[in-house]
Amino acid sequence: MANVIGVRFRYAGKVYYFDPVDIKLEQGEMVIVETARGVECGEVVNPAREVDESEVVAPLKKVMRKATEEDLNQVEENRKKSEEAYQICLEKIQKHNLDMKLIDVEYTFDNNKVLFYFTADGRIDFRELVKDLAAVFRTRIELRQIGVRDEAKMMGGLGVCGRSLCCSTHLTEFHPVSIKMAKEQSLSLNPTKISGTCGRLMCCLKYEQEAYDDLLRRIPRVGALVQTPVGTGSVMYVSLLEEKVKVKLDNNNDPDLKEYHVSEIKLIKDVEKAPEPEEDIEILKELED
Repeated sequence: MANVIGVRFRYAGKVYYFDPVDIKLEQGEMVIVETARGVECGEVVNPAREVDESEVVAPLKKVMRKATEEDLNQVEENRKKSEEAYQICLEKIQKHNLDMKLIDVEYTFDNNKVLFYFTADGRIDFRELVKDLAAVFRTRIELRQIGVRDEAKMMGGLGVCGRSLCCSTHLTEFHPVSIKMAKEQSLSLNPTKISGTCGRLMCCLKYEQEAYDDLLRRIPRVGALVQTPVGTGSVMYVSLLEEKVKVKLDNNNDPDLKEYHVSEIKLIKDVEKAPEPEEDIEILKELED
């Protein structure tokens, strides 16, 4: 077991583990730590606790110190410098006529590096841009191309539900989301209905998928042959969330369908799932990236 604290460097960002050494730290306090990017200032989101060694990415870095008032002033100064660097970079991008969209600029705590995050449709030759930026800022320059999901996380905004984007408020990392989830949840496969502001499938499709997986394992499909308390019949309608099915009984002239809870019926023979048209699937697959 390893004694660690969880530190986050961005709002709703990924949580990283560090060794608190002998420093007593509480949730919400700021600390100075060394990361792969250099020295950084982050917020303690998980107080000291024991975790399994397998959960820790080796080597486990140690906390350098609790952030002082001077450190916090440095963080605020870096934020202001990042805003200025953003405008300068925009001018340089226009000067070199580069087809790229600048998203954010970030100084490392020790000012050893300036990171420029951007999006672009393809590869960008930004070597001349880097030279120009290095001449202005006289420090290490890193241009990092990000995807549309990361762009949405950094920029924020409102989802179709009217709430702030999940990725910019509470999701610390992106989980795989697939068209299969939308189909199993009986959602419209219209791309505009199931995609978020980033143009990819909405992250919230993942939230209830485990419940749907369990229901789909237990509830027969439409067309399945089942045994009911009054005889055999074919399933004509399924209500997944209510866990109910409507059955047309065999050898019964009554046109009305009988409704049963899934616990009242027994599956005799299920039906195979109908294949989806390949053309439609290819179009929708583009939303999964």
